Amino acid sequence: MNQVDYLRISLIDRCNFRCLYCMPEGTDLEYALQQNLLTHAELLTLINEVFVPVGFTRFRLTGGEPLIRPGVVDIVRAIAALPETQDLSMTTNGFLLADLAQELYDAGLRRINISLDSLEPETFDKIIGHRGRSRWQQVWDGIQAAYRVGFNPLKLNVVVIPGVNDQEVLDLAALSLDREWHIRFIEFMPIGNASLFGDRGWIASEELRQQIRDRWGLTEGEVRGNGPADVFRIPGAKGTLGFISQMSECFCDRCNRMRLSADGWLRPCLLNEDEQIDLKTALRSGVPTAQLRAQVRKLLQLKPEINFKQRDSGTQSGAYSRTMSQIGG
Repeated sequence: MNQVDYLRISLIDRCNFRCLYCMPEGTDLEYALQQNLLTHAELLTLINEVFVPVGFTRFRLTGGEPLIRPGVVDIVRAIAALPETQDLSMTTNGFLLADLAQELYDAGLRRINISLDSLEPETFDKIIGHRGRSRWQQVWDGIQAAYRVGFNPLKLNVVVIPGVNDQEVLDLAALSLDREWHIRFIEFMPIGNASLFGDRGWIASEELRQQIRDRWGLTEGEVRGNGPADVFRIPGAKGTLGFISQMSECFCDRCNRMRLSADGWLRPCLLNEDEQIDLKTALRSGVPTAQLRAQVRKLLQLKPEINFKQRDSGTQSGAYSRTMSQIGG
């Protein structure tokens, strides 16, 4: 496995969208109370005294929706200012981004991923559970603002759902032709929502690549950056196409990440929740950070075993207790 040096940090488990694949309609979600979320100071203590000393140097801020976390710009500034921080990025739905893009950039954020599952407002609103209010334009305005500010790379995440937005694959791929935008097609993961789209809610990445290959051609793939995407390019395009194929093409052998939930649980593998560590409770109970470092080091040693032999079992009960939004996946 690659060195595990990349931490995804969920700032909040709440979101201003309710996307089908993340928070399925009818799901009775239990959000963490404000007092149960890691405070700004606790998060920085864990980063400075636990994660950085054991080798984490790359951080991604997620949610829920990270931009609804109070003080998000201050958190970005604090992490970006750490001398050990080699990379700081964020994943957002973009709804609040138009007003915050410049502040985030000035605070030190340079890379951003924005969810854009459809170019058709009606389809987009269906996916995000808009509840009568269209939000596509405000997200598109956020994408344009991030582009103007200078975020590079600017990545657009697309979860492809059969019968919902799969007919837009070529239109979404075409966004990479004239702009230095990086479109990432993501296979739907049945975590906490296994029955949402029937027996198979995902489309294999190779099927999507073949559509694009038939239309424009496609370069050979390569792995780039800190993540699991296989990266391709339409010949002559300014941007790239990434494919995250966690269902059809296991990439455990190059995983370099762990996840910290908004309420302080460290999860070594997105598909396994049995080996988590409750860092927040330990920290508030006065457990020395040196002891927490030792626990995280032990979990790092176990990660290859978890990735290769336990990812398919995932849970003892056979069902995940948290949805994607609650994990910060």
